[in-house]
Amino acid sequence: MHSLFNIPQGPYFLSHSVGCLPIEAEQSLAENYLAIWKESGGDAWPAWMQVISDFQQELANLLGGQASEFCPQVNLSAGLTKLLTAMTPVPGRNKVLMHASAFPSMGFVVQALEEYGYELKLIDGNQDVRDLDVWSDAMSEDVAVSFITHVHSNSGILSPVAEICALGRMRDVISILDVAQSAGIVPMDINYWHVDVVLGSCVKWLCGGPGAGYMRVNSNLIESMKPKDVGWFSHQNPFEFDINHFEYAENTQRFMGGTPSVAPYALALGSLRMINRLGVDTIRAHNQKLKEIVLRVANSKALNVIEPDKSGGTLCLSFSESQADKLALSLSQHGAFFDRRNNVLRLSLHAYNTQEEAELLADLITEL
Repeated sequence: MHSLFNIPQGPYFLSHSVGCLPIEAEQSLAENYLAIWKESGGDAWPAWMQVISDFQQELANLLGGQASEFCPQVNLSAGLTKLLTAMTPVPGRNKVLMHASAFPSMGFVVQALEEYGYELKLIDGNQDVRDLDVWSDAMSEDVAVSFITHVHSNSGILSPVAEICALGRMRDVISILDVAQSAGIVPMDINYWHVDVVLGSCVKWLCGGPGAGYMRVNSNLIESMKPKDVGWFSHQNPFEFDINHFEYAENTQRFMGGTPSVAPYALALGSLRMINRLGVDTIRAHNQKLKEIVLRVANSKALNVIEPDKSGGTLCLSFSESQADKLALSLSQHGAFFDRRNNVLRLSLHAYNTQEEAELLADLITEL
């Protein structure tokens, strides 16, 4: 699998931030975007729209659902903004619930929409995101939406998505799921969860680069969604060109807006095809094998360790400050790509990482 990617020199443990560029994705951008533009000019649009359709189909192959339920977005923040402004908050039931360990950008969106009628409600960061009683207590009558993070970026913890969604259904709360840190590394079928909305991007484990985000909206919600950020591609018939008539598209295309970007999806299309061909099950098994090599020694060194099957693809290892300093220095001396949040080192092991690289990590942790 290593040979399928362009990998920077040095051990690469940063897939939770930006996945390495697949050779197939590089080729897809050249063939499905640049070459068509070069050869066809404005006549490239039919082929470019096919790229977006193929992108939607590959997402459905990866995550479940139907291709028509997926809509390309720039990123999760843009998608969440479009979703919340497409709904009308009811006085007394206007809160968006999320755990304080959710990616901060999601909270920023809700806070910016306070004038629109929404209010952010946070579960305390010290409370276990896996505890259903915590979610049940927080999901009060004033909650309209629950925002669920599948894999938490600072801990690697996997949330019990199906169970939280079930709580929401019993209380008529719309569920929105963030799969940015799980798509491509954790096998999933969104139909099993009965989740209302899925938001994700291709920049991390899907190795599709920034700009290729997406949302999936359950078809039974579409009719009630009235996006405010619209454009001609939100129209049921984009080529009608009648300024006096607008009709929402009958599916998630209503969230498209104006003229879509194509290059990010042409790039990500090649990556998605490769990931689907390899199989997320295969990638996950490889990741688990490498994580176990590291955890054999990390269990006695790190301050907190999550079992491999209860976490995403990233090892989020917490150390004392002096240990974190020493390990970070050792990794830097080996030319490794990684990152650090306070005294937590985040280390990802993807399809292109090798057993030797996992053993290097184990050796450096042993030296602590």
